[in-house]
Amino acid sequence: MALVGLFSAKDKEFARKVDLLASVVEAHGGQVVSRHVQRRGVSSGGADKMGDPLSRRTLLSPGRAREVADACRQGGVGVVVFVNPLTDHQRAVLTDMFGCLVLSGDDLR
Repeated sequence: MALVGLFSAKDKEFARKVDLLASVVEAHGGQVVSRHVQRRGVSSGGADKMGDPLSRRTLLSPGRAREVADACRQGGVGVVVFVNPLTDHQRAVLTDMFGCLVLSGDDLR
């Protein structure tokens, strides 16, 4: 499995949140093979937009989304789990883009 998360640049706990998701995945019998973090800074619209996703379709920047997709294909990843909640539309777009099942950590709790 691959883990993915979008976090504000102000979020100092992002690594702990990814580690927590990894422990949930492992408790369900999954093996984490890669982790991908997208940090959202203040340079693209100010602090008021830091909580907004970079893309409403994918939550990620185009470059990070390609990075995750490439890692999934090269590593034979069967499931990607996002730290962030996902809409049904985002799941469909990401599943198509990554070529594997896409879940949110909320699905595992």
